[in-house]
This record gives sequence, structure tokens and C-alpha cells, in this order.
Amino acid sequence: MQSLKSHPALLFSLFNQFSSSQSLTSFLSFSTKCRFLHFNETTSMVDYLNSNFQFSKTQSLYISKRVSRGKFPQNPLSVLTFFKQIGFSQSQILSLIRQRPQILFTDVDKILRSKIEFFQMSGFQGPELCSFISKHPSILTHSLKKTLVPSVEAIRKILCDQKDFIFVLHRCGWILPKYKRFMDNAVFLERCGILGTHLALLLKLQPRLFIAQQSTIQNRVSRAVDLGFRENSRMLVHAIHTLSCLSDKTFERKLKLINSFGFSNDEGLQMLKRTPTLFRTSEMKLKFGMKFFLHTVMLPKSVLIHRPHILMYSMEDRVLPRYKVFQLLKSKNLCKKVPSYIHVLCLSEEMFLDKYISQFRENAEELLVAYKGHYLEA
Repeated sequence: MQSLKSHPALLFSLFNQFSSSQSLTSFLSFSTKCRFLHFNETTSMVDYLNSNFQFSKTQSLYISKRVSRGKFPQNPLSVLTFFKQIGFSQSQILSLIRQRPQILFTDVDKILRSKIEFFQMSGFQGPELCSFISKHPSILTHSLKKTLVPSVEAIRKILCDQKDFIFVLHRCGWILPKYKRFMDNAVFLERCGILGTHLALLLKLQPRLFIAQQSTIQNRVSRAVDLGFRENSRMLVHAIHTLSCLSDKTFERKLKLINSFGFSNDEGLQMLKRTPTLFRTSEMKLKFGMKFFLHTVMLPKSVLIHRPHILMYSMEDRVLPRYKVFQLLKSKNLCKKVPSYIHVLCLSEEMFLDKYISQFRENAEELLVAYKGHYLEA
């Protein structure tokens, strides 16, 4: 009986079984029977992997060459069994293999197990662990001691909250292999006065910035300072986030949009300094809000300059419904002293309902209809 090493085509049959509707358990049990089967030696493994697993030609060649060295099926089967035992679904295992086929030939006991246990100890458990690894399989190809451990420790120092830590890693585990660049960028940002909760906030909002070229970060900080944001100020982190989300052309286009409503460049930048997130608002929403507040409500420009955050409110859920209530309060003379619309707009939901709807019992239903657009139970 010929050795399995002489049958690279065995991979064809085993992967065929694995990718069928049968479970991984059936696939593994099938492997014990493979010596009784006959295979077509001329079967192109590369073509098979390309068509059935959407591997690239390079990946398929990589697997084929490794198989020819006699490491199949024992090692890949132990890898598949290991992931199955941890709780990986079949689709997660296939996704992992497609992205990093070399993992099939990784030693479970010497390499994989310790890495999985490390992430379990870091807080990833059950389905969350499986989802994290299958989403970022490249982390299993990096050194545990030289890369993964120091990277996780560095992120933990910034993100003290466990939920934030899990959130950031699950969302962007690809930052782990970039340990040196991550640390260099974190140190630079700290020198600019972005510390503690502000640094943690930036990592949650813009993780890619932490692995960008340092020249890119330096440009973002310099640009923010040129726009009037001071280093060590609490608004600097929001400015950097906004500038990281926009191209220079988009930034200039939104500033020109604000200018078109009669605001000068300086006034537009004042609005940016007070509410850096303003420039991340869509141009359509920004334009609609400007028209509404300046032409319908007839607010002075100075109100928007000093309170640009009102342009960030939801038009459908807050701005327009509260304006209808405000108009109704005035038309029915329900208030001894008519409040300003800005006062009505900026109240919390609870305070607004209590102060301008609940206390007017006789008109509460009508006010609710104006606010919600349909009848609601008080």
C-alpha cells in the first residue's frame, strides 16, 4: 500500500468532503477511510483549490508544495480538529483557511494552542473568540512573545476598560502585527498632549491612525494647529479625527458651503473649533440645516457660529418635530413667557417632554401629534 505522502491528490478528496454539506465530523471520519480509495493522480490540485475555495493561484501553489513534502494529512487534520474543538463553525474554519492557508501546517501544540490560550486569557471567550480569530487570522502567523503579547499590553495601557479593549481588537485586530509603529505613534500623540481618555478615544475612533506613517500623523496635528486647535486641548483629538476622515478637497468644499450662506472663512473655522464633528456631517444635511435655521427659523448667523452643534441634531427626529411643537405653543399662547426655539431644541428629551408637553394636559395629545406625527399614549 502506497504512503499518503505519495498522493498529493488526496487533498482533493478530503477538501471536497469538507466543503460539502456534510459536517466537519464526517469529513474527519472520512479521512480514516481514505487509504481504501483510488485517486486520479493527474487531478490539478491548484485548479481544484481555485474553483472550490477561491484561493489565489499563489495560495494554491503554496498548499500544493507543502503537501508534497509529506505533511498532509496528519498536520492539517490536527489543525482542523483543534479549531473544531474550540468551537469554530465550519464556515469560520473555511474562511480562516482561505485567508491564511499556511495555518493548516502550523504545529498545534507548539504554536497555535498557546496563541489561542493567550487571547482567551485576554478576555475573548466562546463565540467571540472564534469570530475574532476568523476575522483576523493573520494574527496566528505572528510571534506570540515578540509581537502579540507586547501589542496587547500596549493597547491595554491605553484602553483601561475591558469592553473598549475587546471592541477595538475585534474591530481592528490587524493593528496587532504593527507593534513598533503603533508604539511610536502613540508616544508621538502623547507628546502632543493627547493623553489618557483622549488617547483612548482616538484609538476607538480612528485606529488606523495608530499604524499610519508618522509623517501622516504629524501632518494631521500640524493641520489642526494651523486651524486654531491648541496642543494639550481637549478638542485637539476631535480635530485630528475629523481631519483623518476628510480629504483636503472635501474639507475645503464644506468650508465653501458654509461660506455660501454668508459666513466668512474665520466664522466657518470658529464653528469648526467649537464643534469639530461638524465637518463630518454630510453636505446634504449641512445644507438643509443651514437653510432651515437661517431661512425658516430666521436665526441670526451669530447663533450658528456660537452653537454649531445644533446642525448635528437629527432633522427628522428632533429639529423639525420640536419646531412644530414650538409653533403650536406660540399659536395657542400656552406659555406665559414664550421660550426661544433654541432653548426648546437643546433640552434633553426627558426635560422637553416634561416641560412642553406633559404639563399642558388639555393640549398634550395635540402637542404629541405635532411632535411625533401620530397619536401616542400619554
